[in-house]
Amino acid sequence: MPKLKTRRGAAKRFRTTGTGKVRRAKAFLRHQLSAKTRKQKRHLRQTTLVDVTNEKAIKKLIPYK
Repeated sequence: MPKLKTRRGAAKRFRTTGTGKVRRAKAFLRHQLSAKTRKQKRHLRQTTLVDVTNEKAIKKLIPYK
């Protein structure tokens, strides 16, 4: 089997956890931040897991991460 290329755009956005799940950053923290509450912005800084329905597709994009 030849080596697989990693999709660099996906590699910058996703990481795998120790148990093999995929982590991602949350959206909505780029602009119009004055309209969002302090609590909302604080929670958006945390990472979350990719939904299980998308996990298989994301793992194909980042085979070695």
